[in-house]
This record gives sequence, C-alpha cells and structure tokens, in this order.
Amino acid sequence: MYNERMNKYSYIRRYHMSHNHSTHEHNHDKHDHNHHHDHDHSHEHGHSHDHDHGALPVYLFFGGLGAFLIALLAPLSPTIKAVLYIVAMLASGYHIIIEGVTDTISSTKEKGKFTPNVHILMSLAAVGASIIGNFEEGALLILIFAGAHFLEHYAEDRSKREITSLLNLNPTEARRLKDDGTTETVQVTDLQIGDRLQVLNGDQIPTDGVIIEGYSSIDESSINGESIPREKSVGDEVFGSTMNGTGSFVMEVTKDSSETLFAKIIELVNQSQSNLSRTATKIQKLEPTYVTAVLIIVPIFILLGPVIFGWSWYLSFYRGMVFLTVASPCALAAAAVPATLSAISNLARQGVLFKGGSFLSNLSDVKAVAFDKTGTLTNGKPVVTDSYFESHLSQDQIQAYKDIIVAMEKTANHPLADAIIKGFPTNESLKLDVENEIGKGLTSTYNNKQYQIGKQALFTITNEDMIAKSEAFAKEGNTVVYFAEDGVVLGMIAMMDIPNDYAKAVIEYLHTQNIHTVMITGDAEVTGQAVAKQLGIDEVIGNVMPENKAAIVTQLQEKHGVVAMLGDGVNDAPALVKADIGFAMGDGTDIAIDVADAVLMKNDLTKFAYAHKVSKKLNRIVWENVIFSMFIVALLVVLNVLGKMSLPLGVIAHEGSTLVVLFNGLRLLKKINE
Repeated sequence: MYNERMNKYSYIRRYHMSHNHSTHEHNHDKHDHNHHHDHDHSHEHGHSHDHDHGALPVYLFFGGLGAFLIALLAPLSPTIKAVLYIVAMLASGYHIIIEGVTDTISSTKEKGKFTPNVHILMSLAAVGASIIGNFEEGALLILIFAGAHFLEHYAEDRSKREITSLLNLNPTEARRLKDDGTTETVQVTDLQIGDRLQVLNGDQIPTDGVIIEGYSSIDESSINGESIPREKSVGDEVFGSTMNGTGSFVMEVTKDSSETLFAKIIELVNQSQSNLSRTATKIQKLEPTYVTAVLIIVPIFILLGPVIFGWSWYLSFYRGMVFLTVASPCALAAAAVPATLSAISNLARQGVLFKGGSFLSNLSDVKAVAFDKTGTLTNGKPVVTDSYFESHLSQDQIQAYKDIIVAMEKTANHPLADAIIKGFPTNESLKLDVENEIGKGLTSTYNNKQYQIGKQALFTITNEDMIAKSEAFAKEGNTVVYFAEDGVVLGMIAMMDIPNDYAKAVIEYLHTQNIHTVMITGDAEVTGQAVAKQLGIDEVIGNVMPENKAAIVTQLQEKHGVVAMLGDGVNDAPALVKADIGFAMGDGTDIAIDVADAVLMKNDLTKFAYAHKVSKKLNRIVWENVIFSMFIVALLVVLNVLGKMSLPLGVIAHEGSTLVVLFNGLRLLKKINE
C-alpha cells in the first residue's frame, strides 16, 4: 500500500515538474484568465498592519485614559486641562499616530504615489480638533478609536485562532528504538526515514509512518475532522499529530518531519490567510484611493460650508473634522478579511482545507461540478451486487459451489476476488490447488471435477436464461464473472463499485442550487450511466483517458461558466488544475494536498456541500458588511451636514459600525446547520 502511494506521489511530482514547478501559480493564472479571479497575497487592511509594539501601546493607552479622566474630573485651570488632554491624545493614540504616519510614508515610497491609510484620517481629525481649541473632544476621539482598535484586533484574532491553534498540535518529541531494544527521546526534527519509534497508549504520534508491530485505535480528528477513532494494525499508515488510543505499537518512519501530512496542512492553512477573496482584494486596493478622496473633499467641504450653509469658519472647520472621522472606511476595510478567515477556520474544523479565501469565495459562483467516478462518487471497491445459478440447482448445491468459488478466489490478489470473498458466506472452508493463468482465469480440480472462474470470452454459453441475465447485469453497469464445472457454465456473479453513502444527497443538494452535475470516468459509458442513474447525475462522459479530462473541464467552462472538479488527486491532476476550483478527495493523503485548490480530508462528499453552503453564507455576510458600512458612512455624513453630529458621537458611531461588521463576520466560526 505504501509503495503504491509513493508511486502515485511520484506521478504528481512529475506532473508538477512539467508545469513549471508550481501548481499554485498555475491555479492563480488559470483563475485570472478564465473568470477574472483576482488574487492578492498581501494581507493588510486598515486595522491590521504588521506592527509589533509589544505591550507598550496598552500601557500608554491606560496612561492616556488616566490623564483624560484627571483633566475631565479634577478642578484644574484650562491650561493644565489642555496639557493633560494633549498628553492623553499622544499617549493613548501612540500606535495609531505612528502607524498612520509611518505606513503612509512607507506605502507612498513603495508605490511611488501618495498612499494614505485610515489611521492618518483619525490623527488629522484629532489634530484639527486641537487646533480650534477642542482638546477634550480630540482626546476623546483618539481614546475611543484606540480602545475600539484593541477590541477589533481581538475580534480579528478570534477568526485566526482556530487556524493558528493547529500549530499547538505539532509534535516535538519521539521515542526512538535503538538496536539494543532500548528507547531514547529525540526531537522530531532529528528523525530519519527508516527509524523505528515506540508509541505508547495516549501518546501523540510524532510523524508519518507505517505500523510494523502492534495495533491500536487512533484519533485522526486533527487531520480529517473525524471524531470516531480508526483501528490500525501492522501495515497501516499513521500520521503525525494524531492521538494514539489504548494500544501501543512500533512504527517505521516513512517521511521527513517537514514532509508529513500535518506539516503540509500547517503550510496550507498559513497560505490560506494570505490568499484573499476577490472582494477583500478590491477593498484593499480601494482603501488608499478612498482615504485620498476624503483628504481632498474635507478642505473643499470646509471652504464651502460658510458659502453654501452660512456656517461660521469655526463651525465649518469643526464639521470638517467630524467629516474626516465619520467618512473613514474602517468598517469597509473589515468587511471581508475576518469573515473569510472565520469561514476557512470553520471548514478546517470540518476536515475541509482551502488554499485561500479566493477559492472559497468563488465556490458560491459554481455553475457546474464535474466528478471523477471511482473513489469520489463510489466507494472505490467493487462489491457483489447479484448472482445467478442454473435454475435446476438446489440451494445446497449452490452453496457447495459458492464454497468452491470462495476457496478459489482466496488464492487471487484482485479487488474482484476480495468482493466475492466478502460477498459469499461459506458453509465449508476448502483448501484447493488453484492455477491463475493470464487469459484463462482461475482453474482448479476438486472431487475429480474441473472448475473455472473467468470472463465471458472464455466460455460458450447456450442457456438463454443465462444469456438474458448476463445482458441485464451488464446493462446495470456490473462486471460479470462466470463459474463453470467441466466447461459448462453453471452460474455468474455480478459486481459493481457502488455509489457511496453520501453521493446521492450531495447531488440532490446541487440540483436545488441549479448546479449542473457531470460524471467523468475512464470506465465504459454504460457503467457510468448505471451509477449516474442511481444518483441522478445530469451528464455522463465515459471512456475518458486521464490526459483528456482537462479538455472536458475546459468545454464545461465554455458551456456553463465556473466549474468545480472533484477527484482523487492522482489521475485527475490535470483536470483539478484546469478547473476553477479543484477539490481533491484526500482521505488524509498528501497527494491530494499538493494538487488541488481545496482538500476534503475524508472521502465525505457532504463536506463539499457544506463548503458550498459556507461559501454562500460568506459572500452574503461580506455584502451585508459592505452595504452596512457604506450606509453608516452616508448616514453620519448627512447627520454631520445637518448639525446632528459631534466628534465623540461620530467616532462612537464609526467604531461601533466597525465592531458590528467584525462580529457579523465572526458568525462564520459557528457550524452551519445542515
């Protein structure tokens, strides 16, 4: 199993090498080319610049608050009060002013044009209030803005917390077995491929590997979101960061610590925080232009106030400072990023990993979904669906023949053999000498009779009932094998890779969303049609070679628009790359993580439907935030013109709207009721 997986992994690596070593870049290019998906990897917005001032801003804030309260409440002279208000303004707004000035200067130098940010507006408003003698209101403005700023950072951090908490699960130590049988505790980073490790009950599994001795049940929820522990024994793969249950075992390391599944998940979720949605990227690009426009409009507003409204210059300047405050786009800047990170975090807990907010956001625009059949819509393993024996045979004779069939199939190493062994209960366990010849199937002699199991071409069938039944099985998409005694066919077994438990409900959900469903399969079209009929899939494309799947995805994009592709991440790699959003059915494998835009860590299609619901809710919440934030700005500007707004009230309303937007986005941290 491990060698097979490594072979598949080599296939993916070769595929990447032939595509400029960068699937991620390819994905981004294809989205931009086909559907104008705009990706931006600079993760900033008005309230989240990367400044690490440590605890100093907090201390200064409370110092400034103290100075403000003394000035407000103590019976002091106007001059001393003014000085205390200025101290309060500078202390509590230390990080606001620094970020406003330094970010504006650095961004202007970097982009070669004036690029101001939100903080500069608040700083200028406070300075302006002080110029006209309103020291108290200037200080109060900065205090409220800085306090809300801390609260906003806390709210934004909550949206990241679920993602960054994954880092705490990363194992650091392991028990390595020496040649003499003793153990030594070593750092996980010091482990080498081939090392043998001892894992005791309750231990965290230190790295990826294969069990070579013992057995246990393992909680793999950290990688696939599945809460039910999985039974593991010799030959089974285990993954770093997962938790061992009551058993103990010895494992052999198969991956370098930097290449483990969990390391790839960490890399993936970190990447997801920098790849923003189209709306978030547009807002980021709009912010400097918006702030510049406000800086241009405010002087004009002040100059026109006395002319148009008959205000005094003092009143006009004061309302100009209020305008500077309430027109700031803080709420707009927070409309998308926290909501997107919350949604990504929500999905990560459910075992759905996105490589960025852009892919999640675009999922709600999908018009067609293409599915690989085997392992995606089906279980990936055939099962016996029916059998037929000559009508003149008694039940005892049929059971005796089934015992012979099972005994013969036990010698074969083939998925169909496994299906027959599991599908036929036996009364008697026989040991037969069986020959397995290519082109002749299985042959054996028992009680002086020769028995043979194989495909139809090996036999001449004259029984009309047998022929009719065989054709009926084939039309239903079954693979049929025949059983003969001394050259006479006595029975046949129908087997099929049946749809998995989740597929039908997901297809029905997609139909309710008016999404076209397509099955792409390398199997014969009749087999695909049989599965599609059970599931209600709209379109089947059969006999498709892996290299042709990407061309089919292109055709679907031309016909329907945005297309998602779900596959196993191996032979579907070109199609997953070509699709607007490629989903790999990972079931906890690193192959899928390398290839697609999103990964379902378990082969559970309901998680795809859940991701679509989250995507729709994300886009709805982002637009709610955008509309609400712009409405509040417009309302506050109008109230200011009408003389119904002061500086303190303006900043409270402004920051209140920002917090409403942030907490609205945080609703996406909660699991959506399905």
